[in-house]
Amino acid sequence: MEYLEFEKPIEELMEQYQTCSLVGEDAGVDVKLACSQIEDKIIEKKKEIYGNLTPWQRVQLSRHPNRPYTLDFINGIVDKDSFLELHGDRNFADDPAMIGGLATIDGHRVMLIGTQKGRTTKERQHRRFGMSNPEGYRKALRLMKLAEKFKIPVVTLIDTPGAYPGLEAEERGQGEAIARNIFEMTMLKTPIFCYIIGEGASGGALGIGVGNKVYMLENTWYTVIAPESCSSILWRNWNHKEDAANALKLTPKDALEHKFIDGIIEEPLGGAHYEPKVAYDHLKQSIIQNIKGFSKFSGKELEQQRQEKFISMGQFKG
Repeated sequence: MEYLEFEKPIEELMEQYQTCSLVGEDAGVDVKLACSQIEDKIIEKKKEIYGNLTPWQRVQLSRHPNRPYTLDFINGIVDKDSFLELHGDRNFADDPAMIGGLATIDGHRVMLIGTQKGRTTKERQHRRFGMSNPEGYRKALRLMKLAEKFKIPVVTLIDTPGAYPGLEAEERGQGEAIARNIFEMTMLKTPIFCYIIGEGASGGALGIGVGNKVYMLENTWYTVIAPESCSSILWRNWNHKEDAANALKLTPKDALEHKFIDGIIEEPLGGAHYEPKVAYDHLKQSIIQNIKGFSKFSGKELEQQRQEKFISMGQFKG
């Protein structure tokens, strides 16, 4: 387990617990009481730290190297061996940063789409750190249209620092691809449920983020720009990223307060990486609940509800 800077007190207590356990085993001494006391201290310290996270610390948790990624969540929520990944945008290429395919969750058919990061250096380069090219968004749209044809709910899992900013992406129409997805998703006649499971930045997130319901996991963020990028624009360096994180109102609590999302999915104490299965179960429960809740609506009603949901976020003056 890796620990972030603000998690160091927990790391020290964990080391004490491990030392206590080893001493007991080596010396044949009953140290259950001592170890139990350290365990209690660990829980108390976790509650103290994770109950008072700053926006920047929540951003850091969303990027934790041990945090589950999209494929981890997919494998954790779908019925065994039911996920069939589909590839290609039928126009240019397949984008490994954007994954998608058919699956069943407790017998319910779904189309799963999400941005995928990598863990090793090679995987990160291959997945471009979860930053999609235009062909990724076009692949996502192709799968959504396929789901609409067969009346299958769409579930998107968002974990991206933004769309890929490379020259070749702009040459192939990055802005148009994202705008097209937003436009088409407002009119899709099948349920769409969107979940921010890590980072939710800018158009990279919005390109698969227009849903009948939008949720954030507890230790995620969702805003127009990453704190570092915001700091570099306003202060010409990254030194004010914490100030930017505070000003952007990017936490799940902020998003729910401003009605940008419909709810917050609870994570295990300390984050999804501590007990991934618990995080998977919470996500799965929400998806099934929404599938059942929206099954009675017609395609036109789904389209109308989704449009009204996003239109109501704006303020208009005649």
